Amino acid sequence: MDHVEGKSGPLAAAVALREQGRKDEARERLVALAARWPDDAEVAYQTAWAHDVLGLEAEAVPYYERALAGTGLTPDDRRGALLGLGSTYRILGRYEEAVALLTGAAEEFPEDGSLRAFLAMALYNTGRHHDSVRLLLRLLAATSDDPSVREYRPAIEHYAEDLDAVE
Repeated sequence: MDHVEGKSGPLAAAVALREQGRKDEARERLVALAARWPDDAEVAYQTAWAHDVLGLEAEAVPYYERALAGTGLTPDDRRGALLGLGSTYRILGRYEEAVALLTGAAEEFPEDGSLRAFLAMALYNTGRHHDSVRLLLRLLAATSDDPSVREYRPAIEHYAEDLDAVE
């Protein structure tokens, strides 16, 4: 039995426990798996997530960092790990780290609006209110299904570029 086969069953079982709402039990199993396979990015990501859903953000950080330092995450899991770590940095008051990480993540995954929304929050926390509002307005203009927002999309996009402009 190789490395991947050896962990796939127990990993799937631990994830299923989390999905069933048995979060503490899932976290315990995932911590054990992470100790057994410390270099496995997928195990580290799932372990980080298990801590995050329990409000154990500080404990989630090393697992997120380990997941992102490794290889083998699917693009969707990599995106999730970047969002999770960036959000966790922000929650922990590590605002500049959140901005740096989420900026890179938004560039890597430009189609993901949630990364830009969390980046806007982190920008706000660093006092970069103008950048935060600009980003949120761009996101609103690009993604809103509200007919009145769509109607004014060009104006919203224009003014997002220079909120202080007087014409």
